[in-house]
Amino acid sequence: MARISFTGHLTRHLACPDADAPGATVAEVLEAVFADNPRLRGYLLDDQGRVRKHVNIFINDEAIADRDGLSDPVAEGDEIFVFQALSGG
Repeated sequence: MARISFTGHLTRHLACPDADAPGATVAEVLEAVFADNPRLRGYLLDDQGRVRKHVNIFINDEAIADRDGLSDPVAEGDEIFVFQALSGG
């Protein structure tokens, strides 16, 4: 299983505690998390299932490459970090 964590900025809007989730890709891990927290899907993904513009996902300190299909591989023990990018001036 991978360990998935969410930034504090996201948890202010929706309860999403750190979790261990199964899956061989980012999509599979997220689906496991969404099964327990369906509202989280709308915060992270658009209606086509792509990562929203102001959301970033990292696996072990590297940004995922596939923001559309979420096909980046996830290995046992990987750490996934999801955060909302801040914008403004």
